[in-house]
Amino acid sequence: MADTWLIVGLGNPGPRYEATRHNVGQMVIDELARRRGDTLRSHKANAWAAETWLRPGAAKMVLAKPKTFMNVSGGPAAALAGFYGVDPGRVIVVHDELDIPFDTIKLKTGGGHGGHNGVRDVAKALGTPEFARVRVGIGRPPGSQDPADWVLDPFSSAERKTLDILVSDAADAVETVVEDGLLAAQQRYHAPR
Repeated sequence: MADTWLIVGLGNPGPRYEATRHNVGQMVIDELARRRGDTLRSHKANAWAAETWLRPGAAKMVLAKPKTFMNVSGGPAAALAGFYGVDPGRVIVVHDELDIPFDTIKLKTGGGHGGHNGVRDVAKALGTPEFARVRVGIGRPPGSQDPADWVLDPFSSAERKTLDILVSDAADAVETVVEDGLLAAQQRYHAPR
């Protein structure tokens, strides 16, 4: 399984949360599956998952969305990593990031969770923070709105105008990490656009 990658999109389950900022990671998983004509199916690891390939003859990718709420995403992520024999160094977690402006993507491996409870739980369950993260910027809430409420709100009408491009770019970033490595993806997506 050395050439298998686990790509986990964080979010909350159910229609109430589908279009919210907190679920942008799962939107990226849906885009990656759509590009390949794949359907995520229920997996015993308490997740929706699809086995696919970057392209024929290239790395295998397991696309996954935990069925759990954001703050307990680690159990399904670790169970999938164990099931597929994927080392944490070949896990990519895609998630929303308050501290990055909307319509911006940043990538990193390891480090802290920055207050993101989903990332914190994945690191705890994997036993290490040393996994790649595709951090999709959602920006901070305006005024005095509580960030906990902000992340559970749908994207604004202005944001929705470019949301598809942001999700597509984040999916491209995942594919670049798998194909060319994290550094190449950082060089491409951290440059001013």
